[in-house]
Amino acid sequence: MTGTIYERLGGDAAINAAVDIFYNKVMEDPHINGFFVNVDRDALRAKQKMFLTLAFGGPNRYTGRGLRAAHSNAVRNGLTDSHFDAVARNLQATLDELNVPAALAGEVMAILASAKNDVLGR
Repeated sequence: MTGTIYERLGGDAAINAAVDIFYNKVMEDPHINGFFVNVDRDALRAKQKMFLTLAFGGPNRYTGRGLRAAHSNAVRNGLTDSHFDAVARNLQATLDELNVPAALAGEVMAILASAKNDVLGR
């Protein structure tokens, strides 16, 4: 396949739409939404959009902390594999809702899976 994941997904517009749908799902998920109480959700969405743009091969506009540092408070507050898996399910549901082709969605999910140990501080 030619082009980056970022390009094949549809660039900024697609990343923006996906993150908005994804965070709506996350905020409605009782297994994980407790981690987002007292979090500036608009700032979180903006950082996530910049991070995913970078992770998927788009322009580097990310100014946030690394994955371990960004999730260290959540880990201290009990973030586990089951929470990570819930996030993954919500991301997969978002990709399905947006009709992202299975092969491309698989690439996205592989990137997420590769971040698991960093997110969980292992």
